[in-house]
This record gives sequence, structure tokens and C-alpha cells, in this order.
Amino acid sequence: MKQEAGKILKYGWTTGSCATAAAKAAYHALCHGDFPDPVQITLPQGRQVHFALANKGQILNDCAKAAIVKDAGDDPDITHGALIWAQIRKISKGSGILFKAGKGVGVITRPGLALAVGEPAINPVPRQMIRRALMEVNPLPDVEVTIGVENGEILAKQTLNPRLGILGGLSILGTTGIVVPYSCAAWIASIHHGIDVARAMGLNHLIASTGNVSEQSAQNLYHLPEPALIEMGDFAGGVLKYLCSHPVERLTLAGGVAKMTKLAQGHLDLHSSRSQVDLKALADLAQHLGAETNLVAAIEQANTAAHAFELAQHAKLPLGNAVAKQAWNQARSILKSSTIDLEVLLFDRKGMRKGKASFSK
Repeated sequence: MKQEAGKILKYGWTTGSCATAAAKAAYHALCHGDFPDPVQITLPQGRQVHFALANKGQILNDCAKAAIVKDAGDDPDITHGALIWAQIRKISKGSGILFKAGKGVGVITRPGLALAVGEPAINPVPRQMIRRALMEVNPLPDVEVTIGVENGEILAKQTLNPRLGILGGLSILGTTGIVVPYSCAAWIASIHHGIDVARAMGLNHLIASTGNVSEQSAQNLYHLPEPALIEMGDFAGGVLKYLCSHPVERLTLAGGVAKMTKLAQGHLDLHSSRSQVDLKALADLAQHLGAETNLVAAIEQANTAAHAFELAQHAKLPLGNAVAKQAWNQARSILKSSTIDLEVLLFDRKGMRKGKASFSK
């Protein structure tokens, strides 16, 4: 639970958690003949939680199927109430765990995403959760795991999946397993509170990050105490504007290539529904750096910002540093006359640094 303006907000569960629970219940039935209800799973950070099954499940020859109704809590989420199902089928010994997109789950058709072209849109952390859950039932599972979402094809039209080349349905998402019901105001307030605490503790260097990967990657460089880590999320403006009147000595802005490209292009709200990467502007920057005509055209037509950066890296074009410098200039313009020494770091999804604009001092 989380409190906002006197109201207790209910946490929810990601599609990844629901798929994991359904998969574990189905695999337990396949191995032992009965469906655990509720079914217990382990979240990435080690917490154990329980899910009630949406039905009694089905066992048919070499496969079993179970389903969970997603509860997103008080977070506005198009998948709240969706039926997420998993079918587990035994396959030949030594095959391991194979993933398949069922009806309502998309398939990757373009490069630049966290998964390879042709893969079902079941993201890496949910896959890890499912593997762990199945191994809790049987240490050596050899199964095909099919995940589906009822009406997922229709729901996906309300997302960016079609534009990104994820076709046929939704993505199975989540990095913590939990949906935290933050409104914009509450998240920005939490940013301000975090800065206040760090200042009160006398911390002179903060890392403001857009997500878990960028935070951990920057933290690997500096090993700062936990209160120095500010969960900025999409709200770069919330950090920079507050620091104008509540300064610290040093600030590291760390983020993924797409979100930091948005900042470089002048956006302070980095959420996908409120800002988009301008690939034409990114291509123009590449041209300014000396990119050949075919590379400029490829970047302009890239599927995602990540794809554009992959193209630039292959051509050994220092696009990341140039974007970091533009982001540094944008952030400095918000900080105005502040004496804060600023650094900008760009990371890919694996935590590899793709760009840097260094401290000036």
C-alpha cells in the first residue's frame, strides 16, 4: 500500500507476475496432478506472494493450462482485469524451457528491442521469474511455456507495441513484479523528498536515474550511499527544477539511450505517452558528426532509439557522447546559474555505457 494525499493506494501485480503464477500452477498440475490454489511465486527481490487461480485449470495429455486475473491495484492500467494464461507442455529431455507467444501476446518483428526478432514479447525479467517458478516445482524442467492474454490483440492497440513492431498482442512486462500506483504528483513529491533527505544527510553527490539498470550502472561507478540515489523515472524536470533551489555539489543524470535522447531534444517529461524521440533530429546529429548518407538515412528510419544507437555503434560513430552533451546542455539550461557540477551518462539495456558528458570541474 502507498499513501497519497490521505488516500491509501493499493499496489498491483505486473503481467509478468501473473504469467509466472499461471505457469507455475500449470506445471505443478502437469507434474503432480493438481493445481495449487492459491499459487505461491517468488518476486525478483525475494518476496513470496500468492495468486488465486481464475479457474480450476485444465490437464490434457502432455500439457496443462491455468489462468490468473490481473489486479493492477489503483494504478491506471489497460491490462487491469485481463485474463493472463499459461500453457505448459512437456517436450523432449534436455530441451530446457522454451517460450512461445499464445493468443494475445505479441511477437518481436523489428530490431532495437530487448528481445531478438522472432521472439515472443515475454520480457527478460518475466522469463527469469517463470524459469525460477518452474524450477521450484522440478529442478530440471523440459517444457514449452506458452503465455497468452485474453483480448490482448485489442488491448495492444492502445499501446506503442504496433509502432515498435511488436505484433499480435501485448508484451509480458515487469522488472519487480509489482505495480506501484504513483500519480505524477506523487512521484515528483517523492523525488523532492529524496533530495531533501540527501541534503539533510550532507550528501554532496546525487545520482538521478530513469530506471533500475541506469541506476545500478552509475552506482557501480561511484558506490554512493542509498539516499544519494534518486528515482527520477520519467520526471527529469522534477529533479532539475527542484535542484535549482535545493542544490547539491554534484549531480549525475543517468538513463537509457531513448530517455536521455528525449532530454537532449528538450523534453523534461520522458514518458512514452508524453514525448517521443525525434529520429530525424537524431539523424541530423549523426550527419553533423560526419556519418555517411546511408547511415544517416538508416538512423532516420530506425525502429527505436536503441536501434539507431546500434547502427551508430556499428559504424563507430560517437553518437552517444554527442547526445549526452546535448542532454548536458539542456539540463544546465534548467539548472541556470546553479553551481551544481553536472554529468550525464547514457546506458543500454544491459548497463553498458553508450555516452558521457563529464563533470566540468
